Amino acid sequence: KQVTIYKALSDGNRLQIIKMLKDGERCACQMLEDLNITQPTLSHHMKVLIAADLVNVRKDGKWMHYSRQQDTFRQLAEEI
Repeated sequence: KQVTIYKALSDGNRLQIIKMLKDGERCACQMLEDLNITQPTLSHHMKVLIAADLVNVRKDGKWMHYSRQQDTFRQLAEEI
């Protein structure tokens, strides 16, 4: 699991997404504007982060809202 987490965090865009989520939940629409990437690119990055159990997702209408999976970050901090 650790290797999957570190691989997910090794991409600059994904690391930036994680940093964006440190202050709480964000809508995909907000992240698209801040990152200046396309929606398919954001979807790809979010799938990787969700698979690594780093991010939670909640659907609200047509938008997806993302937040950090705090338990994973606590566990990661303890293991390092």
